[in-house]
Amino acid sequence: MDTVDPSELRVVMHEVRRMALTYKFGIDEVMTKISILRDELRHMQQYNPVEHVGSRLKSLDSIVAKCRRKGIPFTPEGIRKHMFDIAGIRVTCSFVSDIYHVRDMLTKQADITLLEERDYIATPKQNGYRSLHLIVQVPVFLSDRVEDVIVEVQLRTIAMDFWASLEHKIYYKYDREVPRHLIDSLKLAADVAQSLDTSMERIHDEVKQLSGGTEPAVRPDTLLSPEEILREFWSGRSDDARFDDHGRLTRGS
Repeated sequence: MDTVDPSELRVVMHEVRRMALTYKFGIDEVMTKISILRDELRHMQQYNPVEHVGSRLKSLDSIVAKCRRKGIPFTPEGIRKHMFDIAGIRVTCSFVSDIYHVRDMLTKQADITLLEERDYIATPKQNGYRSLHLIVQVPVFLSDRVEDVIVEVQLRTIAMDFWASLEHKIYYKYDREVPRHLIDSLKLAADVAQSLDTSMERIHDEVKQLSGGTEPAVRPDTLLSPEEILREFWSGRSDDARFDDHGRLTRGS
């Protein structure tokens, strides 16, 4: 980043902060759209494909650091042109088919423009990472103008999200110099997670067919959440786990 006069830097910092606020509003716009879709499906179709939604706004320090690292001009124009991960939303779904269903519903909206799609589910990264990344543009209506804001949306299953969280922690701990045996173990875990996703969706589809094509009714007070089931699976404590006739998780004697 070029050296600038302190007074000029203050002006630039003010403009960048104002720009960052528009990205926050962009997150709010997309989060609202996802919330509406989730509530509509839950109430009208009694099915919720979205388990969890989270968001994050890149900090000013991170923006500055990336500009220095990538040689991006530290101006609102330069940042908008070269940085597409300032505003991020992560959508966690139950099944892989839900990911594409949410993608289709979101990108078909008239005021959402899909700029780029990277499908790491169909083509996983070499380390096993799987997710669907969408770079979308949404209009934000301000008091004096309309600003088109870019938001990155990542869609994952619970298994994909759990794996990615673990991978991130390991790479952070080892400052990206991860021992070979851990890299191999992560790849194996990614394969297991993919197998789990496939098996869970197959079971879900079979149960749905047996219920006449409708989502089976569940009692939240008696069933484990998908996150709890997955944590049982990964923790290794599920070796003696059993399910009773009502779908409740029990322990073997």
